[in-house]
Amino acid sequence: MTSSRKNKTLFIDREAASALELVKDGLLNPVTSLMGKKESEEVLKTGLVHGKTFPFPFLLAPSGKMNEEVLKSLKKSEEVTILCENIPFATLIVDETFKIDPKERARHIYGTDDTSHPGVMATIKRLGSWALSGEYTFIKQHKNENIKIIEDAKKLIDAKHTSSLFMAVNPLHRAHEKLIRQTLETTDLLVIFLLKPYHTANLSYETRKETLEFFVNNFLPKNRVVIVPIENSYIFAGYNEIIIDAIVAKNYGCDRLTVGRNHAGLGMFYDCNSNKSIIDKVVGIDIEIEIASEYVYCDKCTTLVSKNTCPHGQHHQTAYHADSILELLELGLLPPAVLMRKEISAFLLSKILPNRFKNLEKLYYDILPVEGLLEEHTEKDFYQELMKLYQTTSLT
Repeated sequence: MTSSRKNKTLFIDREAASALELVKDGLLNPVTSLMGKKESEEVLKTGLVHGKTFPFPFLLAPSGKMNEEVLKSLKKSEEVTILCENIPFATLIVDETFKIDPKERARHIYGTDDTSHPGVMATIKRLGSWALSGEYTFIKQHKNENIKIIEDAKKLIDAKHTSSLFMAVNPLHRAHEKLIRQTLETTDLLVIFLLKPYHTANLSYETRKETLEFFVNNFLPKNRVVIVPIENSYIFAGYNEIIIDAIVAKNYGCDRLTVGRNHAGLGMFYDCNSNKSIIDKVVGIDIEIEIASEYVYCDKCTTLVSKNTCPHGQHHQTAYHADSILELLELGLLPPAVLMRKEISAFLLSKILPNRFKNLEKLYYDILPVEGLLEEHTEKDFYQELMKLYQTTSLT
């Protein structure tokens, strides 16, 4: 292999690097390499790779004038160095380069090329008009420790069935908890793939992970749940998201995938006297895909219920919309305990609005019942105790 200093260079972002890592880890199997022009056209025609479903060609087409000039100049068998965030990431032996249409590429991923769609616009901006294929090798040794973590967890409890959920928990609310418990009822081990975006939106990945770990460690049999970060790159977007989820979950060793009925990519429709969805188009991916119920709080049933089993109608049901619950938190309001566990509300408010009180200790001792001992209290402590007052019913 020639010295990377003498090679032409291409620049990619972290999203592209993540997708390349998924392939090397075997997590996008049946895809095992970057696709050339002929293979790409075959995938678009059939939706299959080696007889198994894969929804669109797996390509590397970085944007930018410098990248385009390099791609146009590359010859077969030439070596090129790939930089991610200006750090040498991989070397690639060129097989071929070929032109693509970024808008068409976005349409294959999202089902639309309408630039008013935020995902479409973001993807088109990071796609160039030239793609390349070839064998690539990482410059630094890369190892996905999560594969072993899942294998070890399965061995520890001798798991016969392993289910999976892909979740953002932005934020974690009661319906998430219900879905997790319901999935855990019918499996030995549950792998929760926690989505890790590239651009911080709302709650950080670290904050969401901490709330999920709190719930698992305190309210579930923790040796039966594994949390795995999954970098939420563009290939997981759009109406093919469930298919990519299923492929990744299967290659991580899961035999079941649970998705919510209101999942954006589910696309339920009625055909031949039965409900159909994109799931019915999956071929050769040996994983059971289950569609979970949508959960609501019913003020007649006075509990969390499935919309399929509650007879009381929407005027008695409180839905769980994560964005609206998050808006309450961002405004500094404690969501009712029926929407979110009070310990999680307290933790998130202390993260979202740190140091918001002028004199926390005075407020704490003025409002809350105390045992007379002077102790330091955190904002999280204050919110938790305040929630107890909200839940007092004798005067309401």
